[in-house]
Amino acid sequence: MKNSKAYYEEVDVKNELRLREQLAALPPYCKQFFIAIEPETQSRTRLAYAYDLACFFDYLHENNPICKKMKITEIPLSVLDQIKPMDIEEYLYYLKVYEKDGVAHSNDERGLKRKLASLRSFYNYLFKNEFIETNPAVKVNMPKIHDKNIIRLDVDEVARLLDEVESGANLTKRQQMYHDRTKTRDLAILTLMLGTGIRVSECVGLNLDDVDLKNDGIKVHRKGGAEVIVYFGKEVREALCDYLLERKTITTEPGHEEALFLSLQNRRLTVRSVENLVKKYSKLVTNLKNITPHKLRSTYGTSLYRETGDIYLVADVLGHKDVNTTRKHYAAIEDDRRRSAAKYVHLRED
Repeated sequence: MKNSKAYYEEVDVKNELRLREQLAALPPYCKQFFIAIEPETQSRTRLAYAYDLACFFDYLHENNPICKKMKITEIPLSVLDQIKPMDIEEYLYYLKVYEKDGVAHSNDERGLKRKLASLRSFYNYLFKNEFIETNPAVKVNMPKIHDKNIIRLDVDEVARLLDEVESGANLTKRQQMYHDRTKTRDLAILTLMLGTGIRVSECVGLNLDDVDLKNDGIKVHRKGGAEVIVYFGKEVREALCDYLLERKTITTEPGHEEALFLSLQNRRLTVRSVENLVKKYSKLVTNLKNITPHKLRSTYGTSLYRETGDIYLVADVLGHKDVNTTRKHYAAIEDDRRRSAAKYVHLRED
């Protein structure tokens, strides 16, 4: 029996149910905000906003004298109208390091920026629709984000990574016990991600009928809802063909018949499983780089840009809506290219 929902639809349903759980613990007027942003946001974005707002209201409940006397669900809009920009700045300072239920939490500049962005969006909605008369969040400056060097695998590290998957020689004895059962699948996953730059969520969401070996392409469901065909080369094709032969012999658990990549329990592989898989093999290649599935995506983007010099092609293949996002990620490589221009122009003969 075929699974009636696509993977991304199942994820959306789970996220929506989690969102409703969060909303039950928030003041009632929050619900209208999430209904309003639903048409233009993804389910995981709304869920992240809900977690961020829960953190904000929890802070108010613990630190605001008025809110301390009531439940979080009872905090009125009038309290939000009395908050000043300085109060929000104090909240962001608190978020850098705080303790909750005996557990220490921290936020770096990116975490702080996201939480302020969530709060701004919430306040903008309330202010625009005249639920409140003031909008203090818009007066608080966004935390400055310092650029990080993009971590990626070098060409020789990519080759060594795939060699490690094939041999399994340097895995622990416990890992080697399962290696024969997973190496064909693992090689297909890593080769596919390194050879196409798809996101880990796109990878685990693939179904058998999303693979088109006649045209050497896969159909992926992008962030934002678009379905696109991503094409692959000979090495990816060979790895996929080897795995598909093995996949035909597997009887899946009910509801997972369509899934391309399966766990040892014969269920659709999860994002966390692929993250662990990447970590397991990459540690054999480099201890200095923390390689994640997203770093494999960066590795692909770097290789494609170095080979083509076409930033628009890289943006299109990676599914970036704004080419400036791509340019920002690969600015260091663009600088290398500009620097190399110096050796091509000679003003006088030697």
